[in-house]
Amino acid sequence: MSGLIDAPRLGEGGRLRQIRWLALIVCALSVLVVAVSAYLRLDAAGLGCTDWPACYGKVLAGEPAQLHYGVARLLHRLAASTALLLTIAMVWRCLRPYPLLPAAQYAVLLLGLMLALSALGFFSADPRRALVGFLNIVGGLGLVTFSWRTAMAAGACHGASTRQGCQDPLLAGGAVLLTVAVLLGAWLGATYSAPACPTLPFCEIGAWALPDALRALDPLRSLQAPALPGDSGGVTLHLLHRGFAVLALIALGGLAVRSGQLTAKLAAGMLAGVMLLGVASVSSGLNLALVVAHGVAAALLLAVVATLLRR
Repeated sequence: MSGLIDAPRLGEGGRLRQIRWLALIVCALSVLVVAVSAYLRLDAAGLGCTDWPACYGKVLAGEPAQLHYGVARLLHRLAASTALLLTIAMVWRCLRPYPLLPAAQYAVLLLGLMLALSALGFFSADPRRALVGFLNIVGGLGLVTFSWRTAMAAGACHGASTRQGCQDPLLAGGAVLLTVAVLLGAWLGATYSAPACPTLPFCEIGAWALPDALRALDPLRSLQAPALPGDSGGVTLHLLHRGFAVLALIALGGLAVRSGQLTAKLAAGMLAGVMLLGVASVSSGLNLALVVAHGVAAALLLAVVATLLRR
């Protein structure tokens, strides 16, 4: 890595190639961080435990448990630390001897996000802090997106970057709907609301109450227990998450049919795959591997949509 930092001036083309490769490596490491982090968080929560769902969310009772440094946690820290060092090198190459835009902007944002997540880690020991858990999940997804955008920007610095796709209402609407669906999914996990709706496509609920629904969306809530099957607030989150995902699929599917672009077809196909993983997760009683795969696939999907937004 020191060779990358101290390398003589290779010309703009050589710098861009270095930046692109660094960004792609960081993106791959970020995907690994997202996967391992999801496994650690969900395993600690008791997802897929023997006495399901009674055993789920016991970590919310009492004091936070001591961290156990097993292979998964060590892998998480190794991947995250390596990604941080490579990102520092990438920012250096983006800024010296003169800034390469727009790659430098995305690289700096990526480094800022990594540092923010590192600071957030000091508050992550207590799972009852729903907002902290939510920011950790969303931040991990942001690492994948920003590193991928840096790689794309490094490849586009030689020529004019076209952003006609951003003006397409189907793409803009699909991107917004997908973002909301992903945020709701992250909030579902952070608030331990997974068991609230174990049925498809709708949820079984005794009585829906607006105060419970609003409380479920409260970002400052402190968790005391996981949502039980039929919980009004948890059901609201599930239905919103599924509804926005379906609307996003309609928008991105319409874009794929109308434009015929390969990337648009890939985005629509990946979204369908993410939804199928979600269906399989619920049908399996929230199998740990399927839920982790659902989250990782969502991170990759956001990167594909970011590609569309640059076209």
